[in-house]
Amino acid sequence: MEFKYGKVKSFIILSVIAVFAAACGGSDFSPKPRGYFRIEFPKKEYQDYSQGCPFTFQYPKYTKIEADRSPGAKPCWQNIQFPQFNATLHLSYQPITSKKEFNELIEDAHKLSFKHTVKATSIDEGVIHYPDRKVYGIYYTIDGNAASSAQFFLTDSTKHYLRGALYFNSEPRLDSIQPVLTFIKKDVDVMIKSFKWK
Repeated sequence: MEFKYGKVKSFIILSVIAVFAAACGGSDFSPKPRGYFRIEFPKKEYQDYSQGCPFTFQYPKYTKIEADRSPGAKPCWQNIQFPQFNATLHLSYQPITSKKEFNELIEDAHKLSFKHTVKATSIDEGVIHYPDRKVYGIYYTIDGNAASSAQFFLTDSTKHYLRGALYFNSEPRLDSIQPVLTFIKKDVDVMIKSFKWK
């Protein structure tokens, strides 16, 4: 009786080992890539911004515009909040009072964009040119894990200057924010293309 029990026990152990060996399959193991949450994007709908500032533009209905309350903020400094995406487009307006000041503002825009060179993989400049509306400027596309992914300035070259900078309110990781960044950049494009001085 004891002899048979030993055979049954051995048979069960060998069966379990065989099942585990078969389940392991080949040696073709590769870890799964890290996944991210599925992002639901709202429908693209726009409205006009025409508050008491010397410019108008179209902006998304799923955003909120708030006055900039940071120390040193000036009139017509606005923050366009994208609450669903934890992002902010900072807008700062400056009237131009002299050619010297105009040149300094242009130089500042360039310096502020290129200060992200440390983390950026590339920074591309695109010309903004709408002579029928006297809207000119430069659009800076900043690739990589930089704090700001897009910056621009708009001017009429004589009286008005507006600078914009897009920031995400989280650690910049391009691989995780890329779909959202692409979505928001389309909104920034609409804003620039619809922009007019009053």
